[in-house]
Amino acid sequence: MNLPATRSTAEPSPGRLMLGTVQFGMPYGVANRTGQPEYAEVVRIVATAVEGGVRWFDTAAAYGSSEEVLGRALSELKLRDVVTVVTKIAPMSAEDVADSVLARAVIERSVEQSRQRLGLERLPVVLFHREADAAHLEVLDELRGRGVVERVGVSCDNPPVGALGLVEDWRVAALQIPANLLDRRHLVSGLLPRAASRSVLVFVRSAFLQGLLVMPEEQVPGHLRGVLPARKCLESVAREAGMTVAELALRFLQSQPGVTSVLCGVETASQMRENLRIADQGPLPEDLLARLMSWSPELPEALVTPSAWPGLAMPLA
Repeated sequence: MNLPATRSTAEPSPGRLMLGTVQFGMPYGVANRTGQPEYAEVVRIVATAVEGGVRWFDTAAAYGSSEEVLGRALSELKLRDVVTVVTKIAPMSAEDVADSVLARAVIERSVEQSRQRLGLERLPVVLFHREADAAHLEVLDELRGRGVVERVGVSCDNPPVGALGLVEDWRVAALQIPANLLDRRHLVSGLLPRAASRSVLVFVRSAFLQGLLVMPEEQVPGHLRGVLPARKCLESVAREAGMTVAELALRFLQSQPGVTSVLCGVETASQMRENLRIADQGPLPEDLLARLMSWSPELPEALVTPSAWPGLAMPLA
């Protein structure tokens, strides 16, 4: 593989992929049937992603061994100076959030451990993993001022009210939001144009709703089968457009002005190649996008918010 030797200083182009790496550290996702990939497969995934133009990688302290595995792969492939890693602070307990001394200790320890695990002297982007923890943004901003962190931000909840407040905070340089064909709340809230006007990076997760949008119907868990009527509507639209639901879902998010990158996790290099193929198709035709935006599935929170699903191995965004 012909991998680049130097890191690009440019921001990711709108709609380009960000590789999610939670699967590198734990078996994750309702549609995951292969479990946590072996390290050799991780190396193939990372190399395939970078060769395909991916420069942004998402991880977190809470994602099992993800940071260590990603750091090792980037070092082995000599890509630490090529890619930009986004990581997240270890989630705080209610007691930590309520006590500024405890909160500072958690944040500083989490940043230092992430630096060590990733093998990076300076962390390019660090997000709070939970909106509630962002009450201590000043601590993360102090670390930015010391040069330990380059950009700070927050991984936001499904309801957009928190993100709408955070985008106005001058310290916030990046937001991660959930959005997909069945949950457009952030997309229609006014957040994206406001973020663009303030040069805030917006990373969109949950493009395939953890795979619920694209997994075989017979494998959909009983407590999530309420999503099937809406899925059938999307399958019909995708057939008419001559594409798969996965392509419809990914290109739908690529079509949203103000989205910096669309985050997708994979378990295999072949899945990575397919996502790259889809991403290369670019935004949806305007008439198809308008049709999708005018459709309101109105599904209950228990179906469109993975953290509300029972038995979820990794309940954090």
